[in-house]
Amino acid sequence: MRTAILTIASVFAIGVAASPSWLQEKGGENETGPYEVVAKWPAPWAQKGYIWGSQPGVFAETPNRIFIAARGELKLPETLGRGFNGAWGSLNQRATEPKPEMRNCILIVDGAGALVESWTQWDTLFEGGGGPHKIRISPYDPQKHVWVVNDARHVIYEFTNDGKQLVRTLGETDVPGVDDKHFNRPQDIAWLPDGSLLVADGLGNSRVAKFDKNGAFVTAWGSRGNGPGQLSGPHGIATDRNRRIYVADRTNHRIQIFDETGKYLDEWPGLRQPNDILISADQHVWVADGTNAKVLEYDQRGKLLSTWGTYGMFPGGFWELHQMSVDSEGNLYGADSFGGRTQKFRPRAGADKAKLISY
Repeated sequence: MRTAILTIASVFAIGVAASPSWLQEKGGENETGPYEVVAKWPAPWAQKGYIWGSQPGVFAETPNRIFIAARGELKLPETLGRGFNGAWGSLNQRATEPKPEMRNCILIVDGAGALVESWTQWDTLFEGGGGPHKIRISPYDPQKHVWVVNDARHVIYEFTNDGKQLVRTLGETDVPGVDDKHFNRPQDIAWLPDGSLLVADGLGNSRVAKFDKNGAFVTAWGSRGNGPGQLSGPHGIATDRNRRIYVADRTNHRIQIFDETGKYLDEWPGLRQPNDILISADQHVWVADGTNAKVLEYDQRGKLLSTWGTYGMFPGGFWELHQMSVDSEGNLYGADSFGGRTQKFRPRAGADKAKLISY
């Protein structure tokens, strides 16, 4: 009998030792999931007496070349509160509320967060508007042109990778519309493998517009409403390897899925505020939920697999997570529109790779 008890005890001990690390940990709230926030990243770039403004966009071209879209700079008050930590949101005001000076709107930082380039030659494009909205590079473009959505002025820009040339402007500056040559507050862009461009045209309009690789209008779909295929505030858009198109139908609190012709396929309801969609290498669908300050992971059928994140202006917290990007080393970047900062998250040592965003 004693031998049997010892054997059972030995098996139990081995089982505990071999159990996943999360079963052995105590406490915690899983605020940053399988990641840890990189402290003091990036380095400040605003001129003296100012602070960087709202940051709605981020795109990691490489681990050492990260684009940040910033809505200019904000003048700091003479007296800073005790909670000020280098981001406007820590002053208890959304970074989108004060009027910014449109300076340093498109920037590039390296992996350590040091400023590498600032495309100040294009700052004037954002004068009179709210600044850039999202920034992306097509995965199918060998020239790696940089695209920037200027929603308040109803246009989308295509730049050369070095920022020296403005290759193309889609839409007409300061002229809203709903035809083949105009947008009304476009919010985001995505591509299909043949180079076709998809636009979530999105606050003034309620549609997805499709253009060919040369910028010629192809088609559009969607109308304002909450029925299947209708849209209200489409804010994010992404595609998977099967050419399915995922739209963050934000005001309807759902994700809608279409084929490449605009045919309605499915919807995933019950989201608070889907701001951005990222399709990982394993084809999982990751969503930035602004209101809940969370990162949500879904499989291809819409099943919620994991979630992490919390509200706050402390390192690792979010006020309004607006765009996400992941680099080839697995680092995750989150642009926080209301908080007025971009954060870098690196995988924790020993993190379960299945819980990381694959790249």
